[in-house]
Amino acid sequence: MKISRLNAIEEYVLSKKTVSIDDLCEVFSVSKNTIRRDLNELEARGHIAKVYGGVTAVTPEDVMPLPVRSGLNPAAKDLIGKLAARELSDGDTIFIDSGSTAVNVLRHLPPRIKLTVVTHSLPAMVEAAKYDGINLISLGGAFNPATSSFVGIFAQQALSDLRITKAFLCATGVTVESGMSNTTFLEAEIKRGVVSHASSVILVADSSKLGHDATVTFCRLQDISTFVTDQKPAPKFVEFCRAHNIRLVWE
Repeated sequence: MKISRLNAIEEYVLSKKTVSIDDLCEVFSVSKNTIRRDLNELEARGHIAKVYGGVTAVTPEDVMPLPVRSGLNPAAKDLIGKLAARELSDGDTIFIDSGSTAVNVLRHLPPRIKLTVVTHSLPAMVEAAKYDGINLISLGGAFNPATSSFVGIFAQQALSDLRITKAFLCATGVTVESGMSNTTFLEAEIKRGVVSHASSVILVADSSKLGHDATVTFCRLQDISTFVTDQKPAPKFVEFCRAHNIRLVWE
């Protein structure tokens, strides 16, 4: 029970960015002494830090362990996966990114669809393996526990021999000026390689990512063909997509 509470508190803080101790006591129905002990343990994990009167997130989402990232905005990510799956056609060769949103595309596949799925994401491999109609191709490389994916030179070399019909890519930050970015250099290299080998790039990102820049830019926004999100973006994103003939999908 304590572990479940610790995980829930961590997810809550990471989703809210900064939270007071009073708020945590109210949300989780525990005393201040209990919350302080919990925060001491959580701070040792390295994703949050205590500040005066509360706690704040210190780890960029893209390098949080995948189970933590998956717990952020789950309804929005599931909706995006459902909407993005409608972009698929029989016979497509698709790439599924290691982001916590992209794997949701595989959870909403149309019945009996025939696809080739290329991925370096371990959770995506596990999900894709559930379907009879999927030809699964995994990229090699060194396993990164933080992203639950395989990265490095072997993964990049494997991409050079592949032609991808549709690439479903995630991002830590999305801006009109800088495009799509994340905080992990090795992941960014994989994403760049995918963009160069994909006929169509589909951005799958919830509204919390918009208007923020991360460390490494890997794709200009004008180079995508479709943007799938959970709600209507700010006017400048809508205008940019219209001006660059980018399909904007939300519900």
